[in-house]
Amino acid sequence: MTSGVLSSLLAAALSLAAFSSSAAQPHGDMVAIPAGTFTMGRDDGPADEHPAHRVTLPAYRIDRLPVTNADFAMFLDAVGPFSATKERLFDIDDPDARIHRSGARWIADAGYERHPVVEVSWAGARDYCAWRGKRLPTEAEWEAAARGSDERRYPWGNAAPDATRAQFKARFNETAPVDRFPAGASAYGVQDLAGNAWEWVSSAYRPYPYDARDGREDLSSGPVRGTRGGGHDSGPDKITATQRGRSLSRNPRSGHHNIGFRCAL
Repeated sequence: MTSGVLSSLLAAALSLAAFSSSAAQPHGDMVAIPAGTFTMGRDDGPADEHPAHRVTLPAYRIDRLPVTNADFAMFLDAVGPFSATKERLFDIDDPDARIHRSGARWIADAGYERHPVVEVSWAGARDYCAWRGKRLPTEAEWEAAARGSDERRYPWGNAAPDATRAQFKARFNETAPVDRFPAGASAYGVQDLAGNAWEWVSSAYRPYPYDARDGREDLSSGPVRGTRGGGHDSGPDKITATQRGRSLSRNPRSGHHNIGFRCAL
């Protein structure tokens, strides 16, 4: 990705940060990913992961953990469930949501405060990150943070997933706290990248090779967006570091029971 494209993405995110002067500190617990070149995609995986190709990225930071229900409840308190242009940011009427209004406040359901937020639309994820002074990661940034420079299959390496590394093959809507799986961290120390909740990225879902200059990083609402990492109800083949969610239900205008997100900068 060129520095010009990255700058334009950051400028767009910061332009939305005026949602609330009460937003928490913009950087929070983030992990620094150094500039470098990595292999994106796999030639031996599903068709939408072809071809494996080299991508060079400048240095950036990404949240160590996904956004939680408690985090997103603060955003709803400040902004509400709809944007100024009437985009739906959160499916407040979906029974799978774990945040509900109590009096004048939005509050995470008891016991789910540290679980990944779900039922957030792509616009809701985009706007939350801007409110924090951040932005959604691009698909390339997400994969680089998960895969590292050694082309590993899962964030922790090539060993098969197990219950110490990720929440997967679980029951419908059975998420777990985002910090439960330190053994599943990537080479950079980013946690919960596999399973638990898929994660929206900024990029439109387009064929590889990845090219940030071809329009896929336009932040206007509309196209289907990429989702990465697999969810709590995914099998082990869907929580790899290269999985793009080709068979996942992901209307970007709606929330989903198994899609969350994290932010970058």
